[in-house]
Amino acid sequence: MKVNKHKPHVLLLPEDDDNRQLANGFCLSLPESTNIKILPLADGWMEVFDVFESREISGMRAYSERFMVLLIDFDNHLDRIDYAKRKIPHDLENRVFILGSLIEPKDLKRAGLGTLEEIGSSLAKDCREGTDTVWGHDLLRHNATELERLRAYVRPILFV
Repeated sequence: MKVNKHKPHVLLLPEDDDNRQLANGFCLSLPESTNIKILPLADGWMEVFDVFESREISGMRAYSERFMVLLIDFDNHLDRIDYAKRKIPHDLENRVFILGSLIEPKDLKRAGLGTLEEIGSSLAKDCREGTDTVWGHDLLRHNATELERLRAYVRPILFV
């Protein structure tokens, strides 16, 4: 997918292939548009922040209409959100969001929520409808604060 960098758009930076599959399911359930793009895999939760710092911060500063979603596995370490927030420059904190499964995305699949792409699609439906049917699952509810911020900024871009 290609985005018009001069119009509001969202970039998704997944930690690994499981997060990419969730993101893909999310994107496939959106109306056809050019305002969201999945970036190449970072290959690890700490690498997400390395890639963000080394390759994405300058682009975010150059394009004020750009929003970034960092998709990580929390691996049962919710303190990663604090680590993540320290990595986001103050001038970008309203345009960067950190989301992920409490443990790993595979655990969502094991919980009977469907394939990873189906789960991503269900997450998009929750975002579109303002519900938390899937976002309220035990393995995702820790995202509530970030999700509220995300909905306020990104929902008008993706669900017009």
